[in-house]
Amino acid sequence: MYAIVRCGGRQEKVALDDVVTVDKLDGKAGSSITLTALLVVDGDRVISDPAEVGRYQVTADIVGDAAGPKINMIKYKNKSGYRRRLGHRQRYTQVRITGIGTEGSDTKGPGAKGKAEAKPKAQASAQAQED
Repeated sequence: MYAIVRCGGRQEKVALDDVVTVDKLDGKAGSSITLTALLVVDGDRVISDPAEVGRYQVTADIVGDAAGPKINMIKYKNKSGYRRRLGHRQRYTQVRITGIGTEGSDTKGPGAKGKAEAKPKAQASAQAQED
């Protein structure tokens, strides 16, 4: 399962546990954010209807900040002694995708299904021991 999300004026293709670099976001490392899904692909099923995609949420945790490459700019005018040197380094935020799914679903990662299945087995074995 993967989704196309909008973040910072750009669209990114994300899947579970991907680390994506997006434009600078407010928030500290470890905090959770929700991204807007534009398209969701689940196996052979493609969901692009705005009414249906609106039910899907893509949750992510902020991993940390990053900086892009240094861009150097030089302004020069001939015969006048005018020289200016400028530099810029774009700031980014790295986020890790933790879940793709509807609000009620439990698609929080590969370990979530294993834990959900483990509870009934543990309860079943506890009930078997009581009998």
